[in-house]
Amino acid sequence: MELLISLSSFGAAEVGRHGQLWCAQLAIAAGAHSVEVRGELLRDRATELPALAELASVYSEPAPLWRSDGSLDNDALEQGLSAAATLRARRLKMSIGAFGNESRASLDRLRARLGDSPVELLIENDQTASAGTLAALQRFFTAADEAGLDLGMTFDMGNWHWVGECPLRAAEALSQRVRYVHCKGVQRLPARWVAVPLAESMAPWRSVLNALPADVPHAIEYPLVGDDLDAVAKREIAALAAVRALP
Repeated sequence: MELLISLSSFGAAEVGRHGQLWCAQLAIAAGAHSVEVRGELLRDRATELPALAELASVYSEPAPLWRSDGSLDNDALEQGLSAAATLRARRLKMSIGAFGNESRASLDRLRARLGDSPVELLIENDQTASAGTLAALQRFFTAADEAGLDLGMTFDMGNWHWVGECPLRAAEALSQRVRYVHCKGVQRLPARWVAVPLAESMAPWRSVLNALPADVPHAIEYPLVGDDLDAVAKREIAALAAVRALP
């Protein structure tokens, strides 16, 4: 199993101060096999993406695949595929956005475009009702199957809480789709959910992990903070490896 750190885990302020290359090198030194590069945290795509080549196995494109009017966002898709290719990353992570019945006609175009690319597109459950609920994702995957699209999923363990859904129920329903896991604990503050390390989570994270495939890449996607970031990253990578019973 491949262990990653999503570079957003270091926080926007830290990434802004040092850049994603610095964070990626820290992650690899801490024991991560590779990293997930975040499009929303890039400062200069032209220089940062080539510098991060071969350190990343996943690129996260912040723009969703379908616009608010239900049309396929070709620009976002091309931007994501181009970034992943520059990184030499095997996977592109995106959400479905406002996919609806009127969007089905664009699935053939998506299938044709992905057939020309070595990059695997993985659909993530995000924190929105249109793209992060179990019902919305099941509708999408059914439509994708009918269009001949073989699409896997990035399963974010924590995001289900933002849309008021049970992550364990989602894991049981979608486990056969899952090809990448975002490991994220959660706690509830008076007005909002927040991401925390798994060991501090109020959610049944062990049960959720046990319902998901163990042989797919797993990424830390919760805050890594502290005076000694190297030590924090090493501790969390070791903890995740132990939970998944890696050799």
